[in-house]
Amino acid sequence: MKITFLLTSADTMGGTERATMTLAELLARHHEVEILSVFRTRGESFFDSGTVRVRNLVDKRGQQRPVRSAPAGGPDLAAAHKRLAATPSALVRPEWESAFNRLTDLELTEALRTIDADVLISTTPALMAYMAQLAPRHVLTVHLDHRVSELRGTSGEPLRMFTSAIDGLVSLTERTRDWFAETLGDCAPRLATIGNALPDGYRPRSTLETRSVVLGARLASEKQIEHAIRAFATAAADRPRWTLRVLGDGPRMRALKGIAGQFGVADQVQLVGSTPNMTEEWAKASIAMLTSRVEAFGLVLVEAQAAGVPVIAYDCPNGPAEILTDGHDGLLVPLGDEGELAAALARLMDDDALRHEMGAAALKTSTRFTDGEVAQKWNELLEELAAHRDSGTRDADKAVRRTLQAAADAQGGIVGAAVPKGVDRPQAGVADKAHEVRIEAARPDVRRAGGQICLVREDTTPFEVMRDNLDLAVDVLESLDIPYVLTDTPQLRHTVAVDGAQRDAFLKDFAERYRDEPVYAGLLNERGAVLRTVLAAVLTPAALPAGCTAVRVFRPVLTGRGQLRVSGVYGCDVAFWRETEDDESTVTIPGGTRYGATLPRTELARTARMSVGGDREYSTVEAYTKTFVDQVDFPIDVVYTWVDGTDPEWLARKERTQAEHGILAAASAGSSARFRSRDELRYSLRSLDLHAPWVRNIYLVTDDQVPEWLDTDHPRVRVVSHREIFGDTGCLPSYNSHAIESRLHRIEGLAEHVLYFNDDVFLGRPMQPESFFLGSGLAKCFVSPTAVPAGDPSLDSDLVFAAAKNNRALIEREFGKTVANTFLHAPHPLRRSTLEEIEERFPEEVALTAGAQFRARTDLAITSSLHHWYGMFTGRSVPSGISSAFVNVGLREHHVRLHRLLAARSHDVFCINDYHDGDVPEDEQADALAVFLASYFPVASQYEKGSVRNSRLAHGAR
Repeated sequence: MKITFLLTSADTMGGTERATMTLAELLARHHEVEILSVFRTRGESFFDSGTVRVRNLVDKRGQQRPVRSAPAGGPDLAAAHKRLAATPSALVRPEWESAFNRLTDLELTEALRTIDADVLISTTPALMAYMAQLAPRHVLTVHLDHRVSELRGTSGEPLRMFTSAIDGLVSLTERTRDWFAETLGDCAPRLATIGNALPDGYRPRSTLETRSVVLGARLASEKQIEHAIRAFATAAADRPRWTLRVLGDGPRMRALKGIAGQFGVADQVQLVGSTPNMTEEWAKASIAMLTSRVEAFGLVLVEAQAAGVPVIAYDCPNGPAEILTDGHDGLLVPLGDEGELAAALARLMDDDALRHEMGAAALKTSTRFTDGEVAQKWNELLEELAAHRDSGTRDADKAVRRTLQAAADAQGGIVGAAVPKGVDRPQAGVADKAHEVRIEAARPDVRRAGGQICLVREDTTPFEVMRDNLDLAVDVLESLDIPYVLTDTPQLRHTVAVDGAQRDAFLKDFAERYRDEPVYAGLLNERGAVLRTVLAAVLTPAALPAGCTAVRVFRPVLTGRGQLRVSGVYGCDVAFWRETEDDESTVTIPGGTRYGATLPRTELARTARMSVGGDREYSTVEAYTKTFVDQVDFPIDVVYTWVDGTDPEWLARKERTQAEHGILAAASAGSSARFRSRDELRYSLRSLDLHAPWVRNIYLVTDDQVPEWLDTDHPRVRVVSHREIFGDTGCLPSYNSHAIESRLHRIEGLAEHVLYFNDDVFLGRPMQPESFFLGSGLAKCFVSPTAVPAGDPSLDSDLVFAAAKNNRALIEREFGKTVANTFLHAPHPLRRSTLEEIEERFPEEVALTAGAQFRARTDLAITSSLHHWYGMFTGRSVPSGISSAFVNVGLREHHVRLHRLLAARSHDVFCINDYHDGDVPEDEQADALAVFLASYFPVASQYEKGSVRNSRLAHGAR
């Protein structure tokens, strides 16, 4: 066959380009292969294309122009080419790929409509759009998506619009293939899963004794290399001979160098830049690391394995979990958990035997991705598609798919289920699927989403689902009078330990009790990795695969009008203990607990009872009723400052005060953007209700304004007037957030430990109080890579930085140290006593801040910065890490971040702000934010009047 690959640019260094070059060389052994590259950007390709011909269409060096020569003696087309290059593409929307234009339309139209090929393979959704519209009818069209398709956002829109018109759609992982099957339904073409191939050739093997951790990735935000640096800094603190080598270029090079310096590992972190010799680099590694937010396949993982190097990777969607076996050939770490990442590094750094054992296993794993295996799968797929074309039914089948696509578009488009992610995707057989269908048909409160049948509930949260899943297991155990122990583990979900001799009885009764329920069980190995997931109805001892030592039981819940799916990650683990080998006095609990993998039998006899946030008590032992040193057992309150900038009375007061100060037009510091309300507070409170039920009280500090939807009679909510906290200090009315924040410690009844939220800050996933405070009471703080410029604050036009510089001056004066960074846009953990002491120690400076009715160059930024620096120097705050995101909804280029946040839900916290000089109109900002927030937080909180949760929890609490 004649095969042509479509690439945006064949001469740039990237994962897509490298994987395509490798595949093209592989198929060229049996086919005639070429690469059609839209752009030429450099003199020679970064990668050697070997025997495969590369044909470029548009030369992007300087003014864009066609690579093909113009006819001799013809007119000068330079001006025409310039106009075409400046005009957006008519075939590919800018949000799909901004690089394409009318000139690329022209050149691709000419190239594709006359192409002499049997097969076209596109490598991005935008190129697929070109291919679907321009390819000749006889040419087989296949799209190979190199990203996590379900997380693409707007750039993935062609996947929905054009897949019905192509012949094949190839994914790198089964999870993405399953998502396509569920999302596209009958509109889908032939779906296949084929991983990337290792490039052919000799591969040296690492000695694993180099004390070098290697990470290969583009230096871009989605690769989260700052996580790797911070985790390495933690692990390397006691291991100074280890180094971290980061291979790759990108826009974050300078920022990453700053982070390495900030954490004191600049001499141990080597930002090498790009290299074409990755094979040799992996042979120099002792440990490989991957910290991506998403990774469609992770070819770098396979390359590291081929050098016999064990890999530590975030368990991100979707590639790592399909390449690594946790605890066998590497270690999978929960996405975004830098503490676990550091612990995994330390483990492999210290345990030479384990490192070599995993390295040997990694080498064997890499053989799954040899070029022969991959070539065979591609050849079989292409032969199948060719046979379909030759059968005469291909055109009719395409027509049916396009009709279904058009019908779906007429109804608003194909609506897929929730993104399939995590370890809870069922791997059910035909019989299981049939039983799922029967359950769904019989239950109006059951609906399919994300590959599972789910219970539909409109008023629940992840923490409540975790407790319900605990009850699923305990109800069975107590009905059978089987003793169990509710253990204490570092995980968010619950674990009960049961004598392994009772396993079969438990499984049999569990399957019978939940036979007609939307209940599943993940079958776990000793390390807690899910081997497979089955419907409860088929959970029998015979269904357990070899090595299964525990089960994770869960009922998937669909809530928030079907927009939020709470599933297996929040299940309850039932671990079947066994007698410890060579030690009859202890039992081994799979997965371990806070006390490690074993527990003395004498402890099992010391029974006790405990609750987990509800009225029900569960069986445990005294050892697990202790309060551990890292556990928070003190009350934590939340404080919000809020203003409704659209309130006419408030606006009138503000305008009068501005006039008194001679302010004729609002400058940046007092502009409407800082006071604009788009209902963010409602959704921030929803994030608390969903993700932090451990919060004691919520204080809303306002200028005598109250959101009309807020239940002010809720026993845990109190609205606090500025008049109450200012008293006889400061100056009211105040339109200066720095001034208002300087008074927060004066709130009557406020706890010692406080989380301060701006209303544009949200919790992105379930959190524990230990994310913000140490068990000893110390407050954590989250340093940002954003630097505070040098210079005098009196000359600074940016009043935010002026306040940061004033903070710096105080710290220099009192402690002789200079600070150069701000803190993340995140909840701020505060100590009330620290705030009080700051006012006592710096009375004049704090009084100036409190007295400034509008932001001033004399302000201190107390709650967002000074508290943290002062707390660190006085022993009451400690620097820590948190997974955070920031979106400026006023910038169009940031809107794709909203799609990623919603799809992945992988950040602990995020902030959505709008700067004063954005390029998105206010109405469009409001629309985008309304859609995003309602989708991310669809469950009305207990703090909203008339909500289901308000009626059930708030009214019942009084």
